[in-house]
Amino acid sequence: MQRGSDRLNVHHDDEMKHQLQGMLRSGHSTRAEEWHDPEPSAEDDPDTTLRPAPTPGVSDEAEAEALRSELARYFGRTPFPGRREQLLGTLRERNAPERLVEVIGTLPADQDYRNVQDVMVALGRKPRS
Repeated sequence: MQRGSDRLNVHHDDEMKHQLQGMLRSGHSTRAEEWHDPEPSAEDDPDTTLRPAPTPGVSDEAEAEALRSELARYFGRTPFPGRREQLLGTLRERNAPERLVEVIGTLPADQDYRNVQDVMVALGRKPRS
């Protein structure tokens, strides 16, 4: 015997599961009602980030940490291990800022990178201690 109030029967439960299945698998909305989805930013809106914009004159260590954090956010775990072209493809696919694409474009093409730390070392930034 179940406890609590059960306003829906088994058939409604199965129907709701079926309706939500596409959204849960895809990671984005599959509904036709646009009002339910978050509104995208306009073309003239300023770029937003999860951290404050770097201020001029900040230490190289803080700048390196901000770069490491931003690269990790766009890469996640998917492109590793990978070479420069794979990393550039991932950044372009995820609409990363052009400055990140330019930074990764300076990496040696023949080297494998296991993680963001390897990328930072190849860029000449000191590793995190």
